[in-house]
Amino acid sequence: MPELPDITVYIDALERYIGGKRLERVRIANPFLLRSITPPLEAVEGATVKSFKRLGKRIAIGMDNSVWMVIHLMIAGRFHWSNVAHAPVKKKLGLAAFDFAHGTLQFTEAGSTRRASLHLVQGEDGLAAFDRGGLEVLDSSLEAFREALTSENHTVKRSLTDPTLFSGIGNAYSDEILHRAKLSPMKLTQKMSDEEIARLHDATRETMLDWIERLRKETGEGFPEKVTAFRPDMAVHGRFNLPCPVCSAPVQRIVYAANECNYCARCQTEGRRLADRAMSRLLKEDWPREIDSIE
Repeated sequence: MPELPDITVYIDALERYIGGKRLERVRIANPFLLRSITPPLEAVEGATVKSFKRLGKRIAIGMDNSVWMVIHLMIAGRFHWSNVAHAPVKKKLGLAAFDFAHGTLQFTEAGSTRRASLHLVQGEDGLAAFDRGGLEVLDSSLEAFREALTSENHTVKRSLTDPTLFSGIGNAYSDEILHRAKLSPMKLTQKMSDEEIARLHDATRETMLDWIERLRKETGEGFPEKVTAFRPDMAVHGRFNLPCPVCSAPVQRIVYAANECNYCARCQTEGRRLADRAMSRLLKEDWPREIDSIE
């Protein structure tokens, strides 16, 4: 799922490509995409794109008549730009096309499950309904970060990815943040020391800023077409059994529900492997608890 750095770079590109432009028409290819009735879709047709906002992992596009289009890409939703005006909606993956005189903004979603969404709302009050209340980490003080982090006693991985606590952080970048902070993903937030919280605050800001800069350089003045949660230059996320870039120990993972947590046992958990619900139960006493026992 696109997270804060990816959404930031998408908004950069949308500002370049459609900011100040008149939206001629919206073609909906999958009726499940549109999740609101009022205002009607016709309210944005003929209006000019005026502004953009990030609301957690959502992108809000504001028109000059105060109507906002609020888009959630979910896991597999993506934008694509075509310099062809009124280009055909992409087959199979196409959800919608936004027509401008100079080109077409395509909205696609891979896979068979349709989770991406489009809402239309009126004004700032309508937009506020999509604000989950999470802290904007790039603008936060250490004190505000500490207050949000320790407001509930969860694992630090769960807290970082809770949109009511922190805005725009998901499964991928939380792995990267925790690796940079040298913290176990299973550490309970209310058991963390002041030094650990300060380290996490710094790592969160540094990771987000670092990846925003990387993605901006990769995209340049073009349109981001390689948005993915799995990047070869990430430290641990999606790198199970590959060497940690810091200590060369094989990256470990815990699989749960539809997600997974990736970490370096040597850098983050003092060499201890965290129990995987499936494999540790299967192997029982044969489960290797120390990273050095499997290298």
